[in-house]
Amino acid sequence: MSVAYIGIGTNMGDRADNIKTALESVELLPETKVTELSNIYETAPWGYLEQDDFLNAVAKVETNLSSYAFLGALLGIEAAMGRLRTVKNGPRVIDLDLLFFEDEVQNTNELTLPHPRIMERAFVLVPLYDVLKNTEISAALEKVDTSGVKLYKK
Repeated sequence: MSVAYIGIGTNMGDRADNIKTALESVELLPETKVTELSNIYETAPWGYLEQDDFLNAVAKVETNLSSYAFLGALLGIEAAMGRLRTVKNGPRVIDLDLLFFEDEVQNTNELTLPHPRIMERAFVLVPLYDVLKNTEISAALEKVDTSGVKLYKK
């Protein structure tokens, strides 16, 4: 089994339910299991600011799929949930970013691993630290403004 980490974001509709639905869909993939989920955090939008706040989380997943097959499955889940890519960094019902996949390093048109902007985005780093408590993530957290990342309490 390979270990992968998925960044999850949503700011449309019932955001908490969107995360639940996405994780249930991941669990339906062959030989794939969500083994850990970070806390859920509410964050202001990044990039394109004219939109609602996001809920963000990170899931640790074990899978026998290849990194490319897993990415394809994540994109399929996004599409099935109604994800439309009309505005860069715009509103979305669900966003499933493959952050890490084992120790793979990829840089192709289809897949870049690790995800290229992890270390500059507090909305990824804070939940990632929940599930991957390592010194590299801790050091990166010290360099970003985490004041806009609030623990979500429904």
